[in-house]
Amino acid sequence: MSAPPALAVLGGRLATGLLDVTSDLGALDGPGFWAVVIPFEGEPTCARFEHVRPATPWPGPAWRGPPRAAWRTSLGQDAFCSGVDEIRAAIAEGEVYQVNLTRRLSAPAPADADVAALGAALAAGNPAPYAAVVRVPSAGVHVASASPERFLRRSGRTVESRPIKGTAASAHGFLAKDRAENVMIVDLVRNDLGRVCEYGSVEVAGLCEVEPHPGLFHLVSTVRGRLRAGVGWPELVDATFPPGSVTGAPKLAALDVIAKLEPVPRGPYCGAVGWVDGDAAEGDLNVAIRTLWLDAGEVHLGTGGGITWGSTPAGEWEETELKARRLLSVVSS
Repeated sequence: MSAPPALAVLGGRLATGLLDVTSDLGALDGPGFWAVVIPFEGEPTCARFEHVRPATPWPGPAWRGPPRAAWRTSLGQDAFCSGVDEIRAAIAEGEVYQVNLTRRLSAPAPADADVAALGAALAAGNPAPYAAVVRVPSAGVHVASASPERFLRRSGRTVESRPIKGTAASAHGFLAKDRAENVMIVDLVRNDLGRVCEYGSVEVAGLCEVEPHPGLFHLVSTVRGRLRAGVGWPELVDATFPPGSVTGAPKLAALDVIAKLEPVPRGPYCGAVGWVDGDAAEGDLNVAIRTLWLDAGEVHLGTGGGITWGSTPAGEWEETELKARRLLSVVSS
């Protein structure tokens, strides 16, 4: 059976008619409408499409996912909780202040699995402000994201990031550690943007604002700046990727801990997915959380959370369960 045609559903638009694919982020500063997938590890995929129009309801067969019992985790509860303890020990030694620890859930995918159908199921059952579907079979990209988090929004020279840190089951359920977590990452994002923005232009436009999302609540902050002359997409992504909210602080030290504790690569999860309109000098990339992807006959979903000194192993495990629960109910229905 031939591969389905490439398409992308991004920002309420449907892009079809694949023109070319590249891993060169510099292409995003040129003309055209691009779908962008930047995995946590490895090369980005930038796919330019010829036709862009308002998205319409998915016309194909409905998604039929694996049964709930078929899912397995890359880190069981004991191993995950042990990882939380190791991170807290590293914090006590002054090596890090915060580390985002994640695990991958995987299950066999149906033989006729189509990520576009999966994206439609997510849009109906778990709507999200930065939802995205990108299907580029020639590049091995089959990603459906229900992300609530903006990584980078660029409009001309203005750039904005909206990091999420802090998750609770109710609007009044946040702990002191949630707010501390958020403020730490806001400082990291300010520093990242400061590397490519005009001096004095980086500002925190909102701090620890409560946002409702399907099945949970988040603390969200907004950081903005004005890019320096000569800064394009490659320089902007190089200065800020991976997103601070899914790594930790200091970022490089947190990445070392992640590499030590997580047994499998994150893949598209915790990377970035979105669109760039080169003609309009605009673009919007999400932080690829609440994100699923198809690969080698399986469907994958990542879930995790930021570990601070105030974290407890049981509490952090339950946060990963809370984040995955709604998505699994949609994907396995």
